[in-house]
Amino acid sequence: MKVVKGNSVKIEYTGKLADGTVFDASKNHGQPLEFEVGSGMVIPGFDKAVEGMELDEEKTVTIPVDDAYGEARPELMQEVPRDKLPKEPEPKEGMMLAVGTPDGRQIPARIAKVDEDKVTIDLNHPLAGKELTFEIKVVGIEEAKKEEAEEKKAEDKKEETTEKKKTEEKETEKASEEEETAAETKKEPAEDDEDGCEGSCHSCPGCH
Repeated sequence: MKVVKGNSVKIEYTGKLADGTVFDASKNHGQPLEFEVGSGMVIPGFDKAVEGMELDEEKTVTIPVDDAYGEARPELMQEVPRDKLPKEPEPKEGMMLAVGTPDGRQIPARIAKVDEDKVTIDLNHPLAGKELTFEIKVVGIEEAKKEEAEEKKAEDKKEETTEKKKTEEKETEKASEEEETAAETKKEPAEDDEDGCEGSCHSCPGCH
């Protein structure tokens, strides 16, 4: 079977820069990369490269900058006073830092330049502006779990129908109670007439 959007796949890979430098490999993580094709979990070029491949198929693909991490953005280069950084370790060009964001996340940043009183930090992705080459092999394919999705949808519909039925039954029961109450009200004796008696009760002068 061929890989299509929605499949969960397992990929063994080695990623290289244009000069042949290996920047990452699945073996470094101890297991294949697993992701859902077309879900945006990996860079667009990697997603496109895997689609259409078969189990155990291998290939090498070069991904252009636009389909990788995009061009480096100048606005993501920031100057920080040197005294705002920890004294240890001594900041050096190329060193990676973890920078906190307002929402509490930690993002990687590279020290691009070190001056006497300031440090220039690059918040672009380390691979931004670079063409990437991947050697990839498909080692696992799982079909999109349509059956499970359809079963869940059917179950949700069943629950919705059950709730609707319960609501209708309650409304019907309520209507029946209201009808019974109305019927009982009609059966109640009429109110006393102007003389304060009802019919011929023989208990007051007007009834003798």
